[in-house]
Amino acid sequence: MPKMEIELKKEVREVLLEAIRKYFWNERNEEITHLGAELLLDFIVNEIGPYIYNRGIEDSYNYMNERIEDLLGLEKRPRK
Repeated sequence: MPKMEIELKKEVREVLLEAIRKYFWNERNEEITHLGAELLLDFIVNEIGPYIYNRGIEDSYNYMNERIEDLLGLEKRPRK
């Protein structure tokens, strides 16, 4: 899969970094440095993110197709 560049807003990135640091502390009883959290976040975004993004696109596509089918069900049939 080709790499895609996913840009995170600075505020979102900081929230995610804090979440990673809290996770390591609460679940693993380990402290992860800010740099370590940044590297892990970059890995997740660049390597795992595209799969999650593509799944969202696929789900949206399927949802929209179902709505189109619903719309076609409203079509008026001409009288013969």
